[in-house]
Amino acid sequence: MTDGRSMRERMLAGDLYLADDPELAELLHRAAELTEAYNATPARRSDEQRRLLTELLGEIGEETVIRPPLRVDYGRHIRIGARCFANFGLVALDVAAITIGDDVQIGANVQLLTPTHPVEPTPRREKWEAAKPITIGDNAWLGSGAIVLPGVTIGANTVVGAGAVVTRDLPANVVAVGNPARVVREIDPGAPVADPTRPS
Repeated sequence: MTDGRSMRERMLAGDLYLADDPELAELLHRAAELTEAYNATPARRSDEQRRLLTELLGEIGEETVIRPPLRVDYGRHIRIGARCFANFGLVALDVAAITIGDDVQIGANVQLLTPTHPVEPTPRREKWEAAKPITIGDNAWLGSGAIVLPGVTIGANTVVGAGAVVTRDLPANVVAVGNPARVVREIDPGAPVADPTRPS
């Protein structure tokens, strides 16, 4: 299955690659060390947390907060926009790119999973794997325990219910729940904001 490209080039192209390649192993070790340091840094040292996230991730926007513990594969393939919030226990396996827009809310123990493995037993036994990117649109909300599978795009403003398993793309401005996640209603992005000081 080799064609002259490095395993990292194959991985980033979404083609089959060997995960135990020495170059990839070094990148995994780097990410593991940065992640371990980040997860061990107290919240009161927010400047140090931010420095570690900036070094670990491909991009992180202003005012974005990720509560530890965080788990990633490489980190550098994750781009997350401004003003996002991810609660405890985010797992973002970035064998392929994970792109998260601005103002995204991510509940506790959410999993963003880009890796795939061959269904056929022989290449799987030989440790070949691949990956497909994940994209989360601006202002989406992923409820606690949601799982987003490889190759999925979630549209802007869309809400994914707690515990949902997202196996296919979701359009913008919908609510989706269940396993597999299904759209249960649409959202009006132009609806006025409720005034909490006025009785309903």
